[in-house]
Amino acid sequence: MTSVITVPPSLDDHTFEQVVEQLAAIPADARLLVDARHTRWASPYGLTALLTLGQTRVERPTFAVPEAEETASYWARAGFFKHADELFELSGSVPRSRGGESSVLLEITPVVKSEDVHDVVGRIQQQAQKILTTELHYDAKATVGFAMSLSEICQNIVEHAGRGGWVAVQAYTWRKRLNRRVVVVAVCDAGLGFRQSLESAPGRVLDDRWDDGKALEDAVVRGVSRFRDPGRGQGIAGVRRFISRWDAKLSVRSGTAKIALIPDWDEDVPLEENLAPFPGAQVQVTLAERVSGGPR
Repeated sequence: MTSVITVPPSLDDHTFEQVVEQLAAIPADARLLVDARHTRWASPYGLTALLTLGQTRVERPTFAVPEAEETASYWARAGFFKHADELFELSGSVPRSRGGESSVLLEITPVVKSEDVHDVVGRIQQQAQKILTTELHYDAKATVGFAMSLSEICQNIVEHAGRGGWVAVQAYTWRKRLNRRVVVVAVCDAGLGFRQSLESAPGRVLDDRWDDGKALEDAVVRGVSRFRDPGRGQGIAGVRRFISRWDAKLSVRSGTAKIALIPDWDEDVPLEENLAPFPGAQVQVTLAERVSGGPR
């Protein structure tokens, strides 16, 4: 018997929770069909999280490709099917991948080792400078901070995940909630997750409150690391400084919890707990087009 996961019509960091809730009731070794036939749009988080889902299965799942030609073509340009082909049995019409368009700053890219991180940052730096300064109206200094934050988030996979992950960066107009141009960075993996990573620190004492939510608070808000060496494990703290300076948003999901550092232009929930379990860590940074009166 094959269990079916229905992918929502619009897939982002919020609606992916519908996928995780369906997945929670299905054993890891069960036959699975991920049905995206009626999906019309997906954010970088949605696409990288789907690949991460594929990593969690014992048996190679079937993936039903979006029926909308425009959607499938975009997913191909973003590099989704190239990587999905290694994790899923693809069902449906898979378009041939063509060169990426200017709206895609960085197609989906695997991150396994430190060399991958350097490659990702090197490939995106010039494109990012143009989009951040001309479309989002950021100061040129933001480009440096953006590259460093991207590097730190990707390095988190290398340091903590215990297995490879995925990164994607895209610029688009966020009509649904903001009606402004945004740049979205998504980095997802199915590795250890924050709680297990912090538990591995030598001499770590766990109290009665210790869970995924507490682990995220420690790592994201308090800058706690499993490393004792100065300067190691402080990647999220560096990202936090960047998003505070540029009025951006950071959200991190791990295990059964999700934490968000929220700017004035967004209305997300700061901490969600008791979510359906999902392995690893899924990180998203959203930079919004600056309007008059924003930070400089």
